[in-house]
Amino acid sequence: MAYDLEEQEQIANFKAFWSRFGNLISWVLIIALGSYAAYNFWNTHKRSQAAEAANLYGGLVDAAQANDNAKVQRMAADIESKYEGTAYGPMAALAAAKLAFDANDLKTAKAQLQWAADHGNDEYKAIARLRLSGVLLDEKAYDQALALLNGDFLPQFAAEVADRKGDVLVAQNKLAEARSAYQAALDKMSKTHPGRQLVQIKLDAIGGAPAGAKAAA
Repeated sequence: MAYDLEEQEQIANFKAFWSRFGNLISWVLIIALGSYAAYNFWNTHKRSQAAEAANLYGGLVDAAQANDNAKVQRMAADIESKYEGTAYGPMAALAAAKLAFDANDLKTAKAQLQWAADHGNDEYKAIARLRLSGVLLDEKAYDQALALLNGDFLPQFAAEVADRKGDVLVAQNKLAEARSAYQAALDKMSKTHPGRQLVQIKLDAIGGAPAGAKAAA
């Protein structure tokens, strides 16, 4: 009987507890389970989106190899609008920019590069801005190119940024500043850097290293 009374007391206490807190506990559980379900759905959705974007990007690469600029631009726009949150968005924009540039469609090339610069991660942003500065250089928009190059870049792009600055400064006939920029590029390049010889040729063509330049690493 003592066991029965104790058990009844526990049941009564539980009922009182549940009457007071049961609704709150139920909502906490619902929210937790809902959050877990949403997390799983989001991960599945992201994987699905990445797979779809990869498939479209593969088609874009095929169109680029066939030099079909119109198709590349359509597919890039599709990827950018539907899969902006994946890496394939800026990848598609960079590929589309190259095809547009090769087709002498500088307006489209600039738009694609700007999209990659606005939506990519830091690496893609740096690549897009470097290429965009090159298009601006071709358009003789020197001040815009330099403004772009004077922005923040990841350290690993420092040599390429300095090299491109040198190109813009040469176009402006600012040879002393260009020599300093090319020398800065060389200073930041290892001896095995694939672009080192070209930078040295450009530096030599405008009179060699500036006074006080430090030895190359």
